[in-house]
Amino acid sequence: MRGHSHFGSESEGRPLFLTLALLACALLFSTQAAARQQQPPPGSGQPTQSRAALTRDNVLSFLRGLAPERRELALALLAAAVRDSGVDFEVTAATEQELLSAGATPELVAAARANFRPQASAAGQATAPQRAGATAASPTPTPAEPRDPAMTDGAPSVTRHEIRVGGRSLRYTVTTGVMPLKSAAGETEARIFYMAYTADNPGPTARRPLMFSFNGGPGSSSVWLHLGALGPRRVQMLEDGGMPPPPFQLVDNEHTWLDFTDLVFIDPVGTGYSRAAKPELASKYFGLQGDIQSVSEFIRLYLVKNGRWTSPLFLVGESYGTTRAAGLAGYLIERGIAFNGVMLVSTILNFQTARFGRGNDLPFVLFLPTYTAIAWYHKRLAPDLQGDLRRTLDEVERWAATDYTVALAKGDRLTAAERQEVIERLHRYTGLDRRFIDHSELRIEIQRFDKELLRDQKRTVGRLDGRFKGMDELAVTERPDFDPSMAAIRPPYTATFNQYVRSELGFRSDLEYFILGGGIGRWDFGSDNAYADTSEALRSAFAKNPYMKLFVASGYYDLATPYFATEYTLRHMGLDPSLKGNVTTTFYEAGHMMYIEQNSLVQLKRDAAAFVQNAAAGRGR
Repeated sequence: MRGHSHFGSESEGRPLFLTLALLACALLFSTQAAARQQQPPPGSGQPTQSRAALTRDNVLSFLRGLAPERRELALALLAAAVRDSGVDFEVTAATEQELLSAGATPELVAAARANFRPQASAAGQATAPQRAGATAASPTPTPAEPRDPAMTDGAPSVTRHEIRVGGRSLRYTVTTGVMPLKSAAGETEARIFYMAYTADNPGPTARRPLMFSFNGGPGSSSVWLHLGALGPRRVQMLEDGGMPPPPFQLVDNEHTWLDFTDLVFIDPVGTGYSRAAKPELASKYFGLQGDIQSVSEFIRLYLVKNGRWTSPLFLVGESYGTTRAAGLAGYLIERGIAFNGVMLVSTILNFQTARFGRGNDLPFVLFLPTYTAIAWYHKRLAPDLQGDLRRTLDEVERWAATDYTVALAKGDRLTAAERQEVIERLHRYTGLDRRFIDHSELRIEIQRFDKELLRDQKRTVGRLDGRFKGMDELAVTERPDFDPSMAAIRPPYTATFNQYVRSELGFRSDLEYFILGGGIGRWDFGSDNAYADTSEALRSAFAKNPYMKLFVASGYYDLATPYFATEYTLRHMGLDPSLKGNVTTTFYEAGHMMYIEQNSLVQLKRDAAAFVQNAAAGRGR
């Protein structure tokens, strides 16, 4: 309130504020004075330094000299000084403990860690005047070539930016670096590359939501959610999500999620710049359990190093990232980390729903409504089905879950009349030729559908997004040559990310950034003679944390993770009836990366903001 201060009245607070400000100035002055004494004379040709970083001894002395009644405001002033001038010491585990013992807050420790600015003493020595007795012929020491930052346990790159969101200015800080994963003996076994976006001055971090984000594959970096929907910068695509003409560019993302949550984008080992320290250690991370354990350790370390244990916590994963997110929710609840919300974008938890093969008829049933949606989009259905898409899908879902399921279960006991009825229905709901359906034994496999739907036009349709058309070398082959929906997004995202991370985020690595594939070996699903399934881990997390909320987003034209398969999994994971109100499902007239389509990008932001606000507040059950 006006005229009220935490420290007392306005007249009492002003002298105290001035005293603390003078203390902070004295702290800065001592380091600046020391820096000036070490500056080379003007015109000497040696590098000069405009601002000295705070030393460890200065900071510790300042902390230990604070009286209890001055501590809160003084710590805020000190944190501001750290952010302005930086510190010349690295915040190791031992240093962190020393700072905390002296009275530092987690926010101050995080500021020191993020603003580590090593002084150029080594460089100064290399360019210092020649020693007495040295001759002009003495060789100049050659500085060692710096190690690649993606392969070094060094300080991250910290940059600051500003955009406008909803007509308001949003200032934010990006921390880009690698998190080393260490063995019990303290040796680095792998490094996980990450990009953390935090809003500047948003209020107490304890109340600010924190969201960890990743994509899938297995073998995909986090670039798709990062530069497609969530981050403050996004790849500029055509309005329908198609690829624009090169050269490609990033634009400010007015639909970023950063205005309602801080964001940490994680590249699991084998994706992006993340690597195992030694080749023989890589297989440890290339599997369902190793992946979950390593990403869990990253999350734990991030909370430790940034003092975010009491922030509202969220996960968002896409595609195989939803498999990971469900597994993480179950794994971390056993280690004391509970999430306010888990967000699944284009979901696959139970792989039986998507593995076409003899003896597993489930995918043929669950993919059918998406076949219908794509046929509807390309106007291949009968006129009475080409009206309202949702009404058409309701009809298809009812038949698929009943008569079609029963017909496939009958096998060769299906009568000729029953078989013909199934052929007619499949023809009606897909637009495919009756003879093709008959010769396919009533089971339409995904790749054959993609090739067959528009064969008469010598075109294929996309797997990630059935709206996209492809051009194969030959129209007579059984399967498409490539996925046109992947071909539309891979070049723009690859080019813009590589430019962005270097020029705007200041992280310059010569390693190949593995966008999708190329960095992992054979994946161990750990399922033996079964199908990988993390829906049980998600159910277990719900049982142990009944306040957790679940958000599920699906695209109607997505054949990689069809929406009806997602609904089937949710209905069969055994969630207690009292918790079903915790689940929110949303649908978009787009594909796997629904956010590349402009209208869906807007809708997804609106739906996500409402979900996070509700889940962070802990409302309802």
